Amino acid sequence: MLTNDRLAQWDRDAFLHPSTHLAQHARGESPGRILRSGTGVHVEDRDGTRFLDAFAGLYCVNVGYGRREIAEAIAAQAHELAYYHAYMGHGTEAAITLAHMVLERAPEGMSKVYFGLGGSDANETNVKIVWYVNNVLGRPEKKTIISRWRGYHGSGLMTGSLTGLELFHRAFDLPLARVVHTEAPYYFRRPRPEMTEAEFTAHCAAELEALIEREGPDTIAAFVAEPVLGTGGIVPPPAGYWEAIQPILRRHDILLVLDEVVTGFGRLGTMFGATHYGIRPDIITVAKGLTSAYAPLSGSIVSERVWKVLEEGTDRLGPFGHGWTYSAHPIGAAAGVANLRLIDSLGLVGNAADVGPYLLGRMREALADHPHVGEVRGAGMLCAVELVEDRDSRVFFDPARRIGPQVAATLLERSRVIARAMPQGDIIGFAPPLCLTREEADRIVAATVDAVHAVLGPGGGT
Repeated sequence: MLTNDRLAQWDRDAFLHPSTHLAQHARGESPGRILRSGTGVHVEDRDGTRFLDAFAGLYCVNVGYGRREIAEAIAAQAHELAYYHAYMGHGTEAAITLAHMVLERAPEGMSKVYFGLGGSDANETNVKIVWYVNNVLGRPEKKTIISRWRGYHGSGLMTGSLTGLELFHRAFDLPLARVVHTEAPYYFRRPRPEMTEAEFTAHCAAELEALIEREGPDTIAAFVAEPVLGTGGIVPPPAGYWEAIQPILRRHDILLVLDEVVTGFGRLGTMFGATHYGIRPDIITVAKGLTSAYAPLSGSIVSERVWKVLEEGTDRLGPFGHGWTYSAHPIGAAAGVANLRLIDSLGLVGNAADVGPYLLGRMREALADHPHVGEVRGAGMLCAVELVEDRDSRVFFDPARRIGPQVAATLLERSRVIARAMPQGDIIGFAPPLCLTREEADRIVAATVDAVHAVLGPGGGT
């Protein structure tokens, strides 16, 4: 226990944690967790307490914990060649193989893969590609990027600007110029309760069209969006949304950057969200499920249309002046190759298509009638429970009451189930590993019902 006690003290004294209340953590007022091991959908802390991780880390451990095949691939690569850069046409067997495997699984029309380390740097790469393309095409004014409120695209300067959540803007002087936001496709929070889903979809499309006209179509370079809003609340789009949005982008020659960091590699019960919703992107952002987070790696998958302009640009301007030291890192690439093989051999995309809807259906059956449950929603192996003061009038809780964090904490304390209290709302999010079984889904549902009843009462009494 001496080592554990030192770890807790070192954690407070030396470790600056991301997305954390720093003062509370440093004072020891927030619990935190020091994790030691994991198997399947479970993780274990330093004291031997076992948790069902119903959020797969940060939506990322798609194949589950403890997969020796990936660990052994990482070790073998480290022994053979731990690092070499990808600049000036250099490659490794792992990186080249992974690029080929990604394109085999990607939607039709995609051409090449650029590898980085995380979703944030991939979206930074995508912005630079978009700007480069328009410069090569002689359109230097066509540089503004449209994102959506409640979207999440990273924590960098440009990517934090693309993110449409207050937490990632506050006190960071974000968003920067050249980024504007449009309506979130969030039907539960529609502006008028009487709107049908079709009317709300038309409203979102009209808002996008109006924003483009205000800014000037000749200034808009790209539209960046997730197939399903992730950190903004796990919100599937309303019916017909992508069918309404894509013609607007094509009409104004606006590139579509589809952020599939969460949805890529099986999360929706299809290999990509683009396939799930019939989306034809120009660039796809991937990370998380690319390696199931066994090693850092991200990707920007560019379409044939974009690739042709990149080729033209280097013929005119010389080498493409963008790269990271760790681009296409061979250890990350080796993890990716082993991970994609496991996703296939274990049938995890099919399992997500089966167990994900089962989890959502059981959660709806158990909680949809609760007076403080405004909505239970999801897609594939994604599920969210939104809690409200009054369901019928859509009156939300005072944020100061922290109802969502209370429920998530109760889930952890009473049932040892890890869920995520999502920002900007009292929303409990679930994104389990894709290997989740129906029995484990039942445990998540039972634990959630117990936590909601403990915090809000079985009939809603507080």
